[in-house]
Amino acid sequence: MTANRRPRIALVIGDPSGIGSELVARLLADPETLQLADVLVIAGPHELAKGMAIAGQRIELQRVDTLSSVFFGQQPLLLPHPAEPRHTFQFGVCSPEAGAYALKTLETALEAAKTAVVDAIVFAPLNKHALHLAGMPTSDEMHWFTSQLNHAGPTCEFNVLDGLWTSRVTSHIALKDVAGQITRAGVTQAIELLNHAIRRSGVANPRLAVCGLNPHNGDNGSFGREELDTIGPAVASAVANGIPVEGPFAADTLFLKVQGEHRQFDGIVTMYHDQGQIAMKLMGFWRGVTVQGGLPIPILTPAHGTAFDIAGQGKANAGAIKQAFKLACRMAQAYP
Repeated sequence: MTANRRPRIALVIGDPSGIGSELVARLLADPETLQLADVLVIAGPHELAKGMAIAGQRIELQRVDTLSSVFFGQQPLLLPHPAEPRHTFQFGVCSPEAGAYALKTLETALEAAKTAVVDAIVFAPLNKHALHLAGMPTSDEMHWFTSQLNHAGPTCEFNVLDGLWTSRVTSHIALKDVAGQITRAGVTQAIELLNHAIRRSGVANPRLAVCGLNPHNGDNGSFGREELDTIGPAVASAVANGIPVEGPFAADTLFLKVQGEHRQFDGIVTMYHDQGQIAMKLMGFWRGVTVQGGLPIPILTPAHGTAFDIAGQGKANAGAIKQAFKLACRMAQAYP
């Protein structure tokens, strides 16, 4: 984006059977949101109205009918769902219709980004099972975005909480398969991606750490040799290439080093999904953000799920989507 204008953010409600429409309504009702960026909401008017009613908010949006007619002004814009179904979504119920709805709105958001109508995308939580019921062929949305964008480079989901970033070498695979997927090249790539992403968020010299895989960091090979044979050499290689990274560290104590005002690291590379996710969610469940890292477009979402158990009840906490929106604004300014 050019430096002389505000970021332009596409905002998508995610799975319509979850808390997404309520989260978007609460985000739009926050005065800071429209001070930070111009907003294009991509959603069915009926679904968005439901979210406003649940949140007890009333926000005026200017309707536009096509991406080519988008012109940002004083009000947020609403681009209706390309083919809003007559189907009435039931809160808390997973369905292929909801999955298809979410995919279609995300396709439109990607088109808006590819044609430079917006600079970044923020989407409310998705339900992976609904996406698969709707025919999504990939294991998760990260790989779906990669396919939709014809992106050939490395990617990684990042989780961000209060300025602390985590990445992972493996993600949505069975735990029994993790050790076999930990390679020197994979660890090195995760370190490089995390370093690049944090720099794009505005941190000039990020300090990085790497988790070990095994209990007690392998205890010098007593409980596995991944730290000695794979992870340690990958860290040494990254250091030789000028990246300020340390490790591997025992995972059960590393996150103690990043809490409070004396935080020692800005980012942590973990070996598998829950190794970092459990710690991050315990530290701040309603503030965590997921970044679809490595893509040519900043794409962010709250780190929590669709919360089917409270959907439609007016109880949704908008803290994470607000943090996602703020980070999207900062990242948009760092992308070409």
